[in-house]
Amino acid sequence: MTDPWYDSGSAKACSSYSPARDRRVQEITSWIMRPRETLTESQDERLLQVRLACPDITRACDLARAFADMVRHQRGYLLLGWIRQAEQDAPKPMQGFAGFLRQDLDAVTAGLTLSWSSGVVEGHAMRVKKLKRAMYGRASHELLRTRILTQP
Repeated sequence: MTDPWYDSGSAKACSSYSPARDRRVQEITSWIMRPRETLTESQDERLLQVRLACPDITRACDLARAFADMVRHQRGYLLLGWIRQAEQDAPKPMQGFAGFLRQDLDAVTAGLTLSWSSGVVEGHAMRVKKLKRAMYGRASHELLRTRILTQP
């Protein structure tokens, strides 16, 4: 049996779809990913109700918060233990994520440990791509070169 979301390409094909439900899922996800001390008392209480209602969400929440903490505080040395926990008893999507992290463990560990980043370079690459898309079919290579070299 195939998933109705993929068959029709439309959310309306799934009988359980509702925009209100999507907003609620996004809201709960934001509660999980934010540091606990930033949640209001009502948000924390509602998240606790969701966690008590579903053991899978509880486990996913614990693992997601631990991973976010690793990223925020650059604790790459904890990554292998996190991957083992996720592969052992996490919901299937998190097990898959952990497996992908394991495939490139050295690079992910370095990203979670080292203080330097390629973010500036990536930002410039995205700026150049945006300029190329905006100018496609409208201007010469020379104008594109000038715009790339003259913009800060």
